[in-house]
Amino acid sequence: MTGIIKHFYANGNTALGFTSLFDSSLQEVERLYILKDGPIAVRSQLIQAVADDMAGDGYDIWLIHCPSDNDALDGLIVPAIKLGIIDGTGPRFTVPQLPGATLQYVNVGEASYSDNLSAHKQEIDRLTIQIAEAYERAYASFAKALRIHDDWEALYIDNMNFKAADELTMSYIHTLYGDSRLQKPSRVDRRFLGAATPLGAVDFVPNLTDGLKRYFVKGRAGSGKSTMLKKIASAAIERGLDVEIYHCGFDPNSLDMVIVRELGFAIFDSTAPHEYFPDRSDDEIVDMYISCIKPGTDELYSDSIADIKARYAAQMKQSIEHLAFAKSLQDEREKIYAQSTDLRQLEQIKEGIKQTIARNFA
Repeated sequence: MTGIIKHFYANGNTALGFTSLFDSSLQEVERLYILKDGPIAVRSQLIQAVADDMAGDGYDIWLIHCPSDNDALDGLIVPAIKLGIIDGTGPRFTVPQLPGATLQYVNVGEASYSDNLSAHKQEIDRLTIQIAEAYERAYASFAKALRIHDDWEALYIDNMNFKAADELTMSYIHTLYGDSRLQKPSRVDRRFLGAATPLGAVDFVPNLTDGLKRYFVKGRAGSGKSTMLKKIASAAIERGLDVEIYHCGFDPNSLDMVIVRELGFAIFDSTAPHEYFPDRSDDEIVDMYISCIKPGTDELYSDSIADIKARYAAQMKQSIEHLAFAKSLQDEREKIYAQSTDLRQLEQIKEGIKQTIARNFA
């Protein structure tokens, strides 16, 4: 029987800059393989190859995607055997703090022809600087989009019934948890359900919520969706329930989804850019606008809202263009690495790590 694969992001290109929640997914990992150097595509292929093997052997897998390359992976976790493999290359990588865990570095760059790389050093250095600059422009642009979004939120916050929002939240906490309480510490996994990528916004909501009772939180910017989710997540932690907390890939201070698999539910912000609609008999909508915002707010501020929406969309489009430009520069650098790679030695490295895993977890 093939294992179940769950997809998500642990890193994000956000309005607060590059944001990593990776350490959360590595808690309880006892053996971690850290891939260094070599082409991004090769490191990703190695992660995918191990994931395919482990899933084929019946293990459930967490597959962690890369927000800066839609075809690449940042890592994988096999929870049942406490195994992890991560891409440990790049200026933003930091060695995780895993007391007691075995960290094993795999130098994919050993399969490179060093003379070829030396001959292209200046070009590689130039591209690396340009890539970093492109990301900084993207983050500055996302930050500007967030300020516009704040203006959008303010219109609805000024017309919000906070008492109604609190009452609605408490009613759902009661509905979701009832008297459920476990005598153990809660495990909290912090992740991103989606990300801003070079191809635009991408999310894994259908995969992550498969098989769960789903609550679709609808509303407007500033209508209390994130605050509701934060309180629902806190209630799970207080009750000793394991909880997956999915932060917003645009503003990581906000939440987009809470999943408690022990109780079989997911509740998530179902508005753009991850807007979904019920398609199962037990799906349920939670409408924050109808419940908590003064009637007629959309109509009263229609001109202002239209202007803000247009400015926000234009700013987000510009931000994604910066990410796409950074990706085009990465592709140029990747070509140099790929042309300098010994494919036979690379295959030996891949087989070596797969055999090591097989010996340790047979």
